Amino acid sequence: MTIESPQWFKSSYSENGGACVEVAANLAGTHGTVPVRDSKNPQGPALLLPTSAFTTFIEAVQADGLAAR
Repeated sequence: MTIESPQWFKSSYSENGGACVEVAANLAGTHGTVPVRDSKNPQGPALLLPTSAFTTFIEAVQADGLAAR
């Protein structure tokens, strides 16, 4: 059995101000979750969001115009 490793990335919209999160979207299809972590603490805990919750979150951010801020 192969265990898939998270491939972390943060948005290209992120500035280097330190208030960023990273996601590992590569696990969505195989595990049904999207891990999210604090980019300042990559060895710390990750929040595992079901793909449906992550999709709802992204849609809400986009609808509110927060993604461009």
